[in-house]
Amino acid sequence: MAESTLESTLQSASREALADAVRRLDTHVDASAGPDLAVLGDDLFSVQRLLQSETTLRRHLADPSVPAESRTELARRLFDGKVGATALDLVSNLVASRWSRSIDLVEALEALARRAVLGVAEKDGTLDEVEDQLFRFGRVLDREPRLSALLVDRTTPADKRAALLAELLRGKASAVTTTLLEQAVRSPRVLALDLVAGQLAELAAARRDRYVAHVRSAVALSEQQEQRLTESLGRLYGRPISLQVEHDPDVLGGLVVQVGGELIDGSVAGRLAAARRGLPT
Repeated sequence: MAESTLESTLQSASREALADAVRRLDTHVDASAGPDLAVLGDDLFSVQRLLQSETTLRRHLADPSVPAESRTELARRLFDGKVGATALDLVSNLVASRWSRSIDLVEALEALARRAVLGVAEKDGTLDEVEDQLFRFGRVLDREPRLSALLVDRTTPADKRAALLAELLRGKASAVTTTLLEQAVRSPRVLALDLVAGQLAELAAARRDRYVAHVRSAVALSEQQEQRLTESLGRLYGRPISLQVEHDPDVLGGLVVQVGGELIDGSVAGRLAAARRGLPT
């Protein structure tokens, strides 16, 4: 399930818990190397699969009537030494959060694992390639419903389904694309792999947008100004930034910058609007 789709299905407590977890994960993604993120993704997927299958454990870890300290302590006892330190910290924070339903904890783990794996492509600059591969594979499955059904057939062992997927993707998909699709094939919750592939492509596109700053300016920026702005935004966000500059006379002066879901309005029009809002009525 793509993150935006997941968020729309969550009740308020789970939505807030997921948003906090995503912020924590993104901090790790920005500061980590690709191989470390690959390990983190594997760790989070392994915890997700365990909690998916162990219903009683999952319910206990997500039970708001159990003190957060007790839930965290249990998680650390269970996973210490079995996953890396970063994954252990993320899982501990997840179980300390408040969840509307215990299954939301599983879905949050899956969402974080996917973001961590996509972080590998963020680091090596192949997010656009991953997005395209996922989209194309989804279209193939849409045209071949029998193949799609085989890949999610629960009467076939997961290892055999994963082997079939690996054969289909051999030489045609990156390690990131293959990992994301394999985890989906192994999930007992996936019923339509073509839809999942499309959702993963959307998630890859959203992750790629984190590295693009959409800039609106009243005047054309010089090459030197663009370079300084790129460097400043890179320091601010802790990751390389590409600029997409649009000439927009309506901003009057200054700049309006949007990176992902964050808006920085330094325009004259924005300041005037803020001043008008502050005037007494």
